[in-house]
Amino acid sequence: MAIFSTKDRGLLEALLADGRSLLSLTGIALLISGGFAIGQSISGQLLPHDLHALGMDAMALKQQTSANLVRFMFHDRVAFGGTLLAIGIAYWWLAEFSLREGAAWAWWTFAISGGCGFLSFLAYLGYGYLDTWHGVATLFLLPVFLSGMWRGRRLVSGTLKAASIWKSEYHAAPGPEAIGRKLLLLCGLGLAGAGFTILVVGMTFVFVPQDVIFIGIQPDKLRVISPLLVPVLAHDRAGFGGGLLSVGLILLMIVWHAPLTRSLIEVVALMGLCGFGAALGVHFAIGYTDFIHLSPAYAGFVIFVSGTVMLWRGRVSSRLLAAST
Repeated sequence: MAIFSTKDRGLLEALLADGRSLLSLTGIALLISGGFAIGQSISGQLLPHDLHALGMDAMALKQQTSANLVRFMFHDRVAFGGTLLAIGIAYWWLAEFSLREGAAWAWWTFAISGGCGFLSFLAYLGYGYLDTWHGVATLFLLPVFLSGMWRGRRLVSGTLKAASIWKSEYHAAPGPEAIGRKLLLLCGLGLAGAGFTILVVGMTFVFVPQDVIFIGIQPDKLRVISPLLVPVLAHDRAGFGGGLLSVGLILLMIVWHAPLTRSLIEVVALMGLCGFGAALGVHFAIGYTDFIHLSPAYAGFVIFVSGTVMLWRGRVSSRLLAAST
């Protein structure tokens, strides 16, 4: 029987390997997409498929509606871009650290968050606007992600059981770390709930009362200006909701399962910087600062920062204790 050395691997086999490179590639693609969404929104220009659907560019849209309507459109896209950045960072971390070490919960984190993220694309069935660019990107990225998931199973230590989702092998002792984890779990639960709510709103009502006040035009009048204007806005809102749902689920999983390390604190901090930074920052940039509208985000941000600080304090305390013994 012939024995083949690992040096005899082909290029494709080496690239695919255990699936981590494919999952990391998914994270990098999401990072690029998030950066593009934010950059394109800052430019103030509509995408080609938006121009085709609406039959007008951003300047014409502003003239026929209001400047706040265009700002509102871009604010959802910036917030969506922030969630993509957060997910991309988390996916790279999960592939490079937790899944590499054989953690079954890391594989399930990819499965749950990725499933929700990709399935949220189907929300267009509710608002009736198919974003072709989003569709093409999903069709290209989904096989990469699924291939990474399939090959990544071999990294998991033992049997890949669904119980790994909620059964944590790591329990923090009473103190700053435990408090930090509880606060971040609360934040993750809130983000997931908010994301699901925004996704449903995007598929149905599209606007909340504060949105209509900020835009200054009733939805019925927007539909008269262009039949696809409200569906385009709904697409942006539902996309943000789906991204936020995935971010919340990822935060819940990594805080519940991952041991306290420097990289854990760093990835959590970066996720919050991207997510909250984009979502809150864009509201102030466009002047949409209604307190009632933003109060859940303010509360989530305070809980997130407090939880991250306590988690950091917990790590400092554990290192000092280890150094003294």
